[in-house]
Amino acid sequence: MRISSLFTAVLIALTPVAAVADPAPHTITVSGQGEARGAPNQAMLSAGVVSVAPTAAAALAENARKMTGVFAALKKLGVPERSIQTSNFSVQPQYPPYNQNATGLQRIVGYQVSNQVDVVLDDTAKLGPALDALVGAGANQINSVSFGIKGADALQAKARADAVADARTRAETYAKAAGVSLGSVVSIQENGGFEPPRPMVMLRAQAAEAPPTPTAAGELGVTANVTMVFEIR
Repeated sequence: MRISSLFTAVLIALTPVAAVADPAPHTITVSGQGEARGAPNQAMLSAGVVSVAPTAAAALAENARKMTGVFAALKKLGVPERSIQTSNFSVQPQYPPYNQNATGLQRIVGYQVSNQVDVVLDDTAKLGPALDALVGAGANQINSVSFGIKGADALQAKARADAVADARTRAETYAKAAGVSLGSVVSIQENGGFEPPRPMVMLRAQAAEAPPTPTAAGELGVTANVTMVFEIR
């Protein structure tokens, strides 16, 4: 009985010690942002041909003829097939202007065929000549132009490093203001960055005798955003 009582007493004495967990560290949570800028090395454009004719067959034939010229112009510029992708194709009936006094079914007066392609140029200097060549070949719609950076790993790495440095600077500022010292990093979470395209105004086909189309690529920014948790003492 004395051994059992002694064991129970020891167990009771040790239980509170084992049950007490280490206190949670005091922390501070901050966000940081970094940006790295670079010159675009790619240009993206969307162009196409819209054809209208009394019959669907005639509209298709006219559209196919002009689109053949569009593809030939791109090939002549050295654009590889992998960089050209059909993005939209449609055949739509055309109706006369709406007349509220008309009765019965609307009469089809023609057909419209639209064929659009997305093109990626690996040399931004080719953008102006490409626009001129496409219009000269028969394209009558230039729907969008934008720029991008291919192989932006180095820029992304710099943006991330700057984001971490920004977060640490913020944490040090807050810790100093609060009269505490900054400890080790508890966690880092990336909130996502982006490489924004640089859009240009929608362009419409112009006369072939117009001066060469000027373009400017400018710079693009690659950003990174992080949330960091630091210990404070």
